Amino acid sequence: MEPLLATELGRLGALRVETARSGVSFEGEMEFAYRACLWSRLASRVLLPLHDFPVRTPEELYSGISAVDWMQHLSVDDTLAVDSNTVESDIDHTHFVSQKVKDAIVDQMRTMTGKRPSVDLKRPNLRINLYLFKNQATVSIDMAGDGLHRRGYRKAGGLAPLKENLAAAILLRADWPQIAEEGGELIDPMCGSGTLCIEAAMMAADIAPGLERNYFGFMGWRGFDPAIWRVLIDEARKRRLEGLASMPLILGFDVDPNAIRIAKKNVDCAALRAKVQIEQRELTAVRPLKSAGLVVVNPPYGERLGEQRKLEQLYARLGISLKKYFAGWQAAMFTGNPKLAGELRLRPRRSYSFYNGPIKCRLLCFNIAATTTHPKDKDTQVDVDRRQTTESEDGKITFSHSSSSGPTMLANRLRKNLRNIGRWASREGLTCYRLYDADLPEYAFAVDLYRGALLWVHVQEYEAPASIDPGSVERRRTEGLQAIADVLQVAPSQFFFKIRRPQKGSSQYEKQDAAADFVEIAEGGCRYLINLSDYLDTGFFLDQRLTRKLIQERVRNGRFLNLFGYTGAASVSAAVGGAVLTTTVDMSTTYLDWARRNFELNDIGGTTHQLVKADCLVWLDQYSGQRDGCYDLIWLDPPTFSNSKRMPREFDVQRDHVALIDKTARLLAPNGVLLFSTSYRRFKLNDTGLKSLRFKDISAATLPKDFARRKRMHNCWEIRCDQDS
Repeated sequence: MEPLLATELGRLGALRVETARSGVSFEGEMEFAYRACLWSRLASRVLLPLHDFPVRTPEELYSGISAVDWMQHLSVDDTLAVDSNTVESDIDHTHFVSQKVKDAIVDQMRTMTGKRPSVDLKRPNLRINLYLFKNQATVSIDMAGDGLHRRGYRKAGGLAPLKENLAAAILLRADWPQIAEEGGELIDPMCGSGTLCIEAAMMAADIAPGLERNYFGFMGWRGFDPAIWRVLIDEARKRRLEGLASMPLILGFDVDPNAIRIAKKNVDCAALRAKVQIEQRELTAVRPLKSAGLVVVNPPYGERLGEQRKLEQLYARLGISLKKYFAGWQAAMFTGNPKLAGELRLRPRRSYSFYNGPIKCRLLCFNIAATTTHPKDKDTQVDVDRRQTTESEDGKITFSHSSSSGPTMLANRLRKNLRNIGRWASREGLTCYRLYDADLPEYAFAVDLYRGALLWVHVQEYEAPASIDPGSVERRRTEGLQAIADVLQVAPSQFFFKIRRPQKGSSQYEKQDAAADFVEIAEGGCRYLINLSDYLDTGFFLDQRLTRKLIQERVRNGRFLNLFGYTGAASVSAAVGGAVLTTTVDMSTTYLDWARRNFELNDIGGTTHQLVKADCLVWLDQYSGQRDGCYDLIWLDPPTFSNSKRMPREFDVQRDHVALIDKTARLLAPNGVLLFSTSYRRFKLNDTGLKSLRFKDISAATLPKDFARRKRMHNCWEIRCDQDS
């Protein structure tokens, strides 16, 4: 939910928003802290950091808390509570931490005044949060005071109700705000206690989720400004009145009379009875009133074995109803049992990962139309897009049926490659490799296998020329994906499909989705995180495997520079190989954070391994003349072309490589080596402008066996300074 929350805070007006582990940081005036508590539909807490300090012993914890002047934040007549959380730290007992923090605060105030505040765990005047991560403590004021998902309207819940902020995230991912703005209605055919319906109504009517709460943590804080809060509340009430006048209808249905009773009570508490209609009705009897809208549903997950068959029938009935009565609508299903989703016989257009408590769940989003139905439904056509896979009753991914011999030829080639390349990979100790690369021209796929805790399949289709009939392209795509699925036999959640089009600039690095499917893989004694869903590439280039090995072998006790560092894979290889210093330069916060996570995954830390956010061209201009002879090994793998708005000028590798290599080589130590690589297949090296450098083409030596079909997958040179120059 972090990317969603970052977007929400940005829209509310936050500054310097950055996603982090299990949260989002931002800056703003104090008024914005109040606004975030009032308006955030996704946040659980809003914390105001007061002090950061290292902690390894109870004495250091007590001393660090005592360094804060607590009289600025509460009085001796107030109450307080302390929440704590510890991760990978020497002190790991949260109750002890909370007690020690409380002791330091009350001891300080008793020393200063002779009196001390008391403790109130439920509704204190000030709730304090202590987060201890890898022996570094952050103490904060909990501005929310209580979980922000508690909007104040839910007086009763059904069996395992959704948290309100999770329901809001589901609706945002399902594009409900846009659908509501266009006048579409919302239907939840299994509404339970009505959480999805109420959250949808609050979004559509522009109702602040915290408007009906009568308690926030900042209200008892000494720094609280009631005048600012009154202005925000008045604004929210005005927006509520205006929004209720124009919002679309929200409909909730359930077959359980007890669920209906609870949902109606919650709707009444939210003062939304005129806008949210709750009715007892069997699933297949639910009908839309409009021609467009959103069906959103959170069906049972089937956690007990005996429920499975009954739930298969329930999901199947849901799929039949959607296809029969909701053509032209959008649908979103949130489930902790993705296998049951196959019973819908529908193709998801998008899929996202969430956790509902300890249960890992998927949100599947569908376009309900004739072209999205499952091939087991007769007389339908399959519209296959990226990640559009469904699991059938026998556990197989199904795309379509074909009578042509082409799919058989493809399946045979895949099996042959599994035998040959798979055996080679096993001998080499490889868990990630390219299985197929357009071996048969009519099936222009690149199929990569990533084996970690599970086997993941990443399929990219090279876009067909515009001159080829689109119907033929679609048929071949469907046949090919079916053959791949039949041979590899993985679950739908482990199968990813994308279309690879010619890219311009950094577009291959742009986000295509936001599912955040990070999985861990290993190579050469290193561990890496890859993302199979959100970008065209996974954050890890398999064709550079031998280059990473070369870096790891050559850099021992040396200094390493990684320009255009991307997700830092080469830097991790260098650090694991024994580099005493690594510098990774990239202009993307997202990729540098990814690189940081890769470093942490390999227990690499310290100030000798630096991640630098900068445009590499600007960085070189600043340092190439000042830091001559700094690095023993440099990895330079620039984009083919970039015209990013964050860059002062556009970059073209063919045009600009001479100046780029020249500036980079100035940072080489005596006898240092620069490895220059480019994936631009028509690249021509112009070494006439680089007379002081010696070049050795090592492209063939750095191309792994599984990429042998594409001799120009990348070009790579080993560059040294001419000692005579």
